[in-house]
Order: sequence, then structure tokens, then C-alpha cells
Amino acid sequence: MLFLCVVANNVSLRILNDNLMNNRKRNSVVNTLYPLLSNILLSYALLVICQVVFVAVNFSMFPQLFANNSLLSIITGNLRFDTSAVGYLNALYFLLFLFPLHFKETKGFARFTKWVFIFFNGLGVVMNLMDTVYFQYTSRRTTATVFSEFKHEDNLAKIVGYELLHHWYLTLIAVGLIYLLIRWYRQPVEAHYKWWNYYSVRTLTLLAVIPCTVFAIRGGVGTAIRPITISNANRYVNNPLATAAILNTPFSVFRTIGKKPFVNPHYFSEKELPTIYTPVHQPVKNATFRKKNVVVFILESFGREYIGSLNSETRRYSPNYRGYTPFTDSLIAKSLSFKHAYANGRKSIDAMPSILSSIPMFVEPFFVTPASLNNVGGIARLLGRKDYYTAFFHGAPNGSMGFQAFSNTTGFKDYYGLSEYEKLPTYNKEKDFDGTWAIWDEEFFQFFCDKMSSFKPPFMTALFSASSHHPFVLPERYKGAFPAGDLPIHQCIGYTDHALKKFFEKASHQPWFKNTIFVLTSDHVNQIKYPLYATDYGRFAAPVIFYDPSGEIKGMSDQIAQQIDIMPTIMGYLGYDKPYISFGCDLLHTPKEKTFAVSYLNGIYQYTKGDYFLQFDGKHTVALYDKIKDPFLKKNLLEMQPKRVKWMERELKAIIQQYMARMVNNDLMVTKNEK
Repeated sequence: MLFLCVVANNVSLRILNDNLMNNRKRNSVVNTLYPLLSNILLSYALLVICQVVFVAVNFSMFPQLFANNSLLSIITGNLRFDTSAVGYLNALYFLLFLFPLHFKETKGFARFTKWVFIFFNGLGVVMNLMDTVYFQYTSRRTTATVFSEFKHEDNLAKIVGYELLHHWYLTLIAVGLIYLLIRWYRQPVEAHYKWWNYYSVRTLTLLAVIPCTVFAIRGGVGTAIRPITISNANRYVNNPLATAAILNTPFSVFRTIGKKPFVNPHYFSEKELPTIYTPVHQPVKNATFRKKNVVVFILESFGREYIGSLNSETRRYSPNYRGYTPFTDSLIAKSLSFKHAYANGRKSIDAMPSILSSIPMFVEPFFVTPASLNNVGGIARLLGRKDYYTAFFHGAPNGSMGFQAFSNTTGFKDYYGLSEYEKLPTYNKEKDFDGTWAIWDEEFFQFFCDKMSSFKPPFMTALFSASSHHPFVLPERYKGAFPAGDLPIHQCIGYTDHALKKFFEKASHQPWFKNTIFVLTSDHVNQIKYPLYATDYGRFAAPVIFYDPSGEIKGMSDQIAQQIDIMPTIMGYLGYDKPYISFGCDLLHTPKEKTFAVSYLNGIYQYTKGDYFLQFDGKHTVALYDKIKDPFLKKNLLEMQPKRVKWMERELKAIIQQYMARMVNNDLMVTKNEK
């Protein structure tokens, strides 16, 4: 059916072109747009045919593709990534075709433009069909790392030749599709227009096509849309393997060009490595699992600097310090919190992997790397195995920031975003939507509470807030209600704190409340006022708060804590009885001297342990500071404490190697040998 549609389309356009050639008074607009649109549709059609071939040949690897995923979702995902691929493959062609210079209106230049189109789209066909075979060995779409993976191989010609013969039908399909490219390519009708007609039409068309191509490549339009990456394919299917049926190989390759791949540094032998550090967590001895609900708040830009009760040290250096979170301060008095707590990344897309799957950000955000298609664990997946219902909440347009895709990847059963909120009978866009990003925190937190009251316990939920974000505005009714402070974000922090208060007031009356553990943290740090937070480690200072209404755990701890500790701490608190992968510590069962924090800043790995802060460039330690005696990092102790540098560097190297090796080998889930 698809093939017939393509044929019909091209036949009709061919007739139109023939009619144009017979018309002496040719129309410049028609002569420009019809060939261009026809060729774009041809590019789309070939990608769709390649996708059908890919799924058909590998159908045994997708046994539940159509059973577990809606056809509409699959088609929507295909269209989104095919659109981006069309943009990548044809960007140069668009420029050559439309650039308004008369000298290029010759048969020779037109022929050159045609072959640019055929070359890049033919390359796309070949890449897709080759990957139809290669996928059977890798279980993932090929990315730009393929060039480094095979750069030292000298038998590629033999391997490719064998596969061409073994999969002769794919070779024939490739030849046939490239023939269609040549046969059905549409040239503009040769004509001579008045200069003002020619330049105006071509210029206006080019000015329209350029942003459309950029938007196509990015995957959408709007402030909430980040350039789509291969991990966004998880939004359209329910398991990582099935993302291959959504993606196409040209997109996967183009999108990862220039992205630094994870590389195992091989600092230690495979035998020595786990003796230094292992991310495999074993169950706490004699633990009995208890089914408490788990609720995680990831608060946008809610840095530790803004929370008064976590800033006793700041007051030593800044006597005029002021906090903006009276409710959070009151909650901390009843919670377990940490004086020295940190985020593991600097962006919102770093937070979800760190908080919910205990994966720190090293080198590149996990979301935008090929490893995002690995099998990934997390709080939702682990508790799902204990019959928990799991759901993720974010009040922005569904799919924003890639959160929906990642929640699917890590085992969340359902996602609640703007689309679900809009279905409320009380929804009022003017009142509830902030005009830029998402639903206001107060309204969305109330929605969050109401939905949880409809869930059957036990459940695990997570919410990513939005209001304490640029452009730092408040609902009209709260203008002037919260201290303006010294930075634009301060009043927004006060508003989100107020939204939390309203949430807990409502939640405290729900039957599930007392059997729930709440976790509060920020995604990252935002605007900074005080010098203590302007340091290389201060820029990662984030709250980590565990609140159990039963009062079982509370107090202010001197332990070092970080976002990647949240998952193992929850598992330890619940008494989870199976091994799992986590790069952090169970803060309830790990001695203070063994806790640590890691981060990555502009090419430097950072490691905090005890009183010391070490910076490592991947090969050599570049700095060591005593962050207690020297909180502003003015005195580098690298040459003064060689022994400390040596053992801290050794530990950090082991963490890095475990991370890189497991990313490269798709080893983020516990294997039989590690149980």
C-alpha cells in the first residue's frame, strides 16, 4: 500500500511537471515548490520503506512490539525521527536548490544538485539496510561510535562482502530504492524569470525552509523542546529494545557525531577493580522488606543555598545570610537531612538518572549518549518487582526534556504531564499554566496529591517541579507575597516552598500518608549569591531530605550525601532483598567515613570524601583541597599530601572505570555472576 501511494504521488507530480513544461508562462512559485515538496516526500517514503524492512526482518526480536505498544505511538515516533533524519540528509540539498543566484540555473549545476540529493538519501538507505543486519548482533541502532569501534579492523571489506551475499535480498532492495531516487527525482522546469520574480520567490522560500529544517532536526518547536536524542525514542515504546523500531540509523549516527563516547580507561584489571569499588549492592543482612509508599520530589533549581536550616556554615562567612524556605525548614526539623549534600550534575536532564537510577553525569548527560538505550534499573523498576504501582509527574507538555522517555526506560508504569492535567474539568489555561513551561507548582502539586489518593498502595511516585525556573515569574495572585530577595529566583523558591506546604497539608489527611517516605531534592543549582556556593563543589550543593511521618528517621547528619545515594538509601530503608546496581551509598548503612560525592565539571572529575575535595582530569590529579579548613579552595594541597592524593585518586579511578565499563557493555543491571 505504501509503495502504491508513493507511485501515485510521483505519477501525479510527473504529470504536473509535464504540464508545466508545456506552459510558456511558467509560474516561479510552482516551479520552485512542487519539485522541492515532491523530493521531500520521496525522502520520507524511502525512510518509511527502510523502517518496514527493518522491523520485518527483525520481527522475532520484537515479539511484543504491537502487543505492548499502540500502533499510533509507533507511527508518531517514526514520523518524528524520520522528520529529523530528512532534515539532516537534505540540509545541503535545500541550500543548493534554493540559494538565489542566477549563475547556478544551468543544466550542470542542476545535475550536481540532483546527485547531492541522491547521494545523501542513498546513503541513508544504505545505512538503514546495513543496520537491519548489524542490529541482530548489537540489539541497538548504530551510532557515530561505530567509526571508532571499527577503525582498527582490517577485515571489514570481507565481512561486508559476506553479508551482502548472505542478505542478497537487502542488497536488491537497496539497489531498487536508489533506482527510485534517480528515477523519481523531480527537477524544476527550465525557465527564465524576471529577476525580481526569481530572487523574491527563491529568497522567501529559502528563509522559510531554513528554520523549518532546524526545527525538523531539533524535533520540535518551543522553549520546552530540547534537541531530540536517541533516548527520546523510549517515549514511544515500553522497553529499550523496541526503540530500534522507532529510530532510524541516519538520525542515530548524525545525532551522536561529536558526542564523546564512553571509553573504558582500564585503570585496573577486572580482578582488582571490584576490590576497590563496586556498584553492586547486596541486601542488608536479615532485612525484611516492608511495603511503604515512596514519593520523590525533584524540585527545579531548589539549591541548598536557599534553605535556611542547611546554611549554618554559610552564616559564618556571610552574617547577613537569608533563607527563603520556611516550610522546608520546618520539615527538615522532622526529617533526616545532610549538611554536605550534592547534586551529581548541572542540568535538569542529569537529575533523573542520578536521583531515580543512581547514575551520575560523567562526560555527557546520560540522556544524550548511546548508553541511554541500555537496560537501566532504578527505584521504579526495583519496586515494580515488588508489585508497586509507579508513576512519574511533570507539569510540562508531555515529552518535554525527555523525561517521559526516561521514565518509560526505568520502569515507571504511567506518566502524568500537561496532557493529563488538561483533562481535569477545572483546568483553566490562563490560571493554571505559567505561560512558558508548565502548570504552576501549587496546582500541579495538588493534582499530584489527588492522583496518589486514587492509587492502590503500595506505590512509588516521582514529581519534577517547574515553577522555580527562568523567567522566574509568579502567579498573578502571589505577586509580592514572597520575599523578593537579591536574585530573581528567590521569590520563586518561596512560591515552590509554599506549594510544598499546601501539598503536605492536604496529603497529611490522606490514608496513605503515614505509611509513606518522602524524599526532597533539587535537580541542580541555579542562581548563586553567596561565595561559598560559587566554588567548584559549591555549585553542586543540593538538599537531600528524607521525611517519614512516623519519625523513624530524622536528624542532621555530617555524612556526605549526593543524589545517587537516594536510590540505595530508599532500598536499604525498605529492606529490599535483592542485589542491584547503584553508584551511590546506602546512607543508613554506610559509615560516615565511607560516604562520598562525585561530579563532572568541564572535563574534570570531582571527588569529595571526608574533609577533602579532589579534582582529576582522567589521567592525573590536578588539585586537592581541604574543604573544611579551606572552603573557598584557595590552597592546592596536591604536592603536600601525596599519600592522600594517591588513595583518593585510586578510588575515583575505580568509580570511573566501573561506570565506563558498564556503560559500554550494557551492564547496568545485576548479572547472575554478581548475585
